[in-house]
Amino acid sequence: MHPHLARTALVASAVTATLVAGGTTVQAAGETYDHTATATVFAPNPVQQLGDQTLTDQKDADYPALAGAYRSVTLTNLDGSGTLTGPYVVVKSKTGTPARAVNGVFPAWHRDADQFEQVMGYHWVNTAQAYLQSLGFGSTLRPVNQRQIELRIDQYGGDNSFFRDDKANITLGKGGVDDAEDAEVIVHEYGHSVQDGQVPGFGTNLESGSIGEAFGDYLAVAVTSWATGTPTRTPEACVADWDSVSYTSRTPHCLRRLDGTKVYPQDMRGEVHADGEIWSRALWDIRTALGDRRASTLIIEAQFAFAPDTSFRDAALATVDAAQRLYGASAASATSSAFAARGIL
Repeated sequence: MHPHLARTALVASAVTATLVAGGTTVQAAGETYDHTATATVFAPNPVQQLGDQTLTDQKDADYPALAGAYRSVTLTNLDGSGTLTGPYVVVKSKTGTPARAVNGVFPAWHRDADQFEQVMGYHWVNTAQAYLQSLGFGSTLRPVNQRQIELRIDQYGGDNSFFRDDKANITLGKGGVDDAEDAEVIVHEYGHSVQDGQVPGFGTNLESGSIGEAFGDYLAVAVTSWATGTPTRTPEACVADWDSVSYTSRTPHCLRRLDGTKVYPQDMRGEVHADGEIWSRALWDIRTALGDRRASTLIIEAQFAFAPDTSFRDAALATVDAAQRLYGASAASATSSAFAARGIL
């Protein structure tokens, strides 16, 4: 299994505006999520921001080469308690004192403080939900995962993170580069929550599980490029550039890539992360052909029609159908061609 990103154990002003706008969600009586606070994050990670492939973990040290990667952002949709609690995510930590804002300001923690990871977790889940809403989910399209999930900054020492569908929570581990320091790791795990919200229990066999890993990788890249701009110093198709420095030797450092050359069925290996690279390349090609907004919208809309144990072929047909319904024959043709190039259709 690839290091981490298992399914179960089993900044731009436009972004801020979208986040502030929020979206439809179920709230308890009298509960409001209209507070903001400033905080410090990586956006999305130091390797991508600085283009420096020599960066290493150094046991969580906050060393000078990382200084240029810290960004001040406005956290939105907070409940006003001073904690990292909003309509889409509540952060819990087993490894440090809970982060708390005073007068709308979180201290400017850096990566040597556990609270930095807590802030990262909140910001990037909240940003991922804002991305979904920017596509129309929850307004012109049905809501996607507009529920409060628990995000746990955990004592789990392995270089692994996971989403638990039985509890609808995400655990981010601390082996190597702590997973919550890389926005693409956080958003990958949120991708599992998205699919589970659309199809409860999604990913019960090899092909559906592979689709889950692939979509998590795709969403990680789509959200971070939307929020911070397409990277210019590292390949956009490279996933988790920072986290992966702990377990890769070749550069550029990537957990996985979206632009691989695997084809179905000859390149299937019986492992969801490896086999997911077939599906993620098809999604990447759809995005290249149609642009981020149309591609992501049809890809996510199609998932409502998936079964928990969907096959590559059935999921591809549902995705082509979504392209036809939303954007017409030309988009459907481009989508079909992307899956055909992977041997899926």
